[in-house]
Amino acid sequence: MLTKAPKGTKDVLPQEAYKWHYIEDTIREIARAYGYQEIRTPVFEHTELFERGVGDTTDIVQKEMYTFLDKGERSITLKPEGTAGAARAYIEHKLYAEPQPVKMYYITPCYRYERPQAGRLREFHQFGVEVFGAPQASVDVEIITMAMTLFTRLGIKDLSVKINSIGCPNCRPVYHEILKSYLAGHLDELCETCKERYEKNPLRILDCKVSECQDIIEGVPHMLDHLCEECSRHFEEIKRFLEAAGFDYTIDPMIVRGLDYYTKTVFEIISGSIGAQGTICGGGRYDGLVEECGGPQVPGVGFGLGLERLLLAMEKQGVTIPKPAVCDLYFATIGEEARVKAFELIRKLRDNGISCDMDHIGRSLKSQFKYADKLGARFVGTLGDEELASGQLKLKEMATGKEETVAFGKICEFISA
Repeated sequence: MLTKAPKGTKDVLPQEAYKWHYIEDTIREIARAYGYQEIRTPVFEHTELFERGVGDTTDIVQKEMYTFLDKGERSITLKPEGTAGAARAYIEHKLYAEPQPVKMYYITPCYRYERPQAGRLREFHQFGVEVFGAPQASVDVEIITMAMTLFTRLGIKDLSVKINSIGCPNCRPVYHEILKSYLAGHLDELCETCKERYEKNPLRILDCKVSECQDIIEGVPHMLDHLCEECSRHFEEIKRFLEAAGFDYTIDPMIVRGLDYYTKTVFEIISGSIGAQGTICGGGRYDGLVEECGGPQVPGVGFGLGLERLLLAMEKQGVTIPKPAVCDLYFATIGEEARVKAFELIRKLRDNGISCDMDHIGRSLKSQFKYADKLGARFVGTLGDEELASGQLKLKEMATGKEETVAFGKICEFISA
């Protein structure tokens, strides 16, 4: 199977890469406008980081991580998400000693062993933002606004924002007991995973996708009705800032997200165009994560979204991504001297930002023109003995067929104009 990519992975071919560049460039432009700087963390981390940060009751840690022993017998895991690594870097490099908040973003490959489906692969690419050191609700809504700005800029429509609060270490234990009391009579009906969650983290049962468990949790008490005063105030502020930002939203008490580190705010942005699993962005607050990973008590908030899901939503909605010109100028040459001169001119033109190319496999003049057309060249310049003698190049604009003769020294100026 050497000539087939592993299951759950996908090649990005040269003719498709421009779509990724377009999205990544848009992300970086928006991140700059919002004051976020890029962070790049290793593609693998110590396994314990994810067990402590993501949570050992999550599906990610229990079922989906790519974990192995390295040659030093250390347990290493390919990162399944970006937040834990960003938190580790924040602690290791003492970014908490810098002016707060620290606002970061990343575009990174992630790895999860799960059943591949539409827009969900075992190797996928995540755009995420993390804000450490900002406790107020305004930054929660800032990142939601940032995600919605990206979707709007990319032309994605039919979106909805769903929010919830899952409380904090002060009020959640009380809710856990209320939830366990409700579920106690249904223990035998829960799936095996949820039976384990019942004791360790019953809130995670609300995130179960097994149909039998879904039926059981349909009438559970809601965390929103048992928030402490601080969490209740924070959630009310979330709603105020969302309204100030002009966003419609719905409150969904069943959103808990799939990671143990969340506190207070959780949210999802849903696309109605990509089927039942329509979440294209999710995030929330994680005020205890940095401390859990060995750092000081620092509040945090962020989101993550998969670029493959984003591309799928754009495709489903018929969004056209502008395709850049591959080649500004293609040299069609006649004879060896002309090829050498073309090579010389190409070097100078490329140094001035002009995309250009020439034949490297011995095509005839007619075939060179055909290839240039397939390549999408804007101009083709014919170069032979006559042009070498005159110091001028005959340029043909491929879209119109118009021809013009241009001196070698003026080619860059002509193409740029």
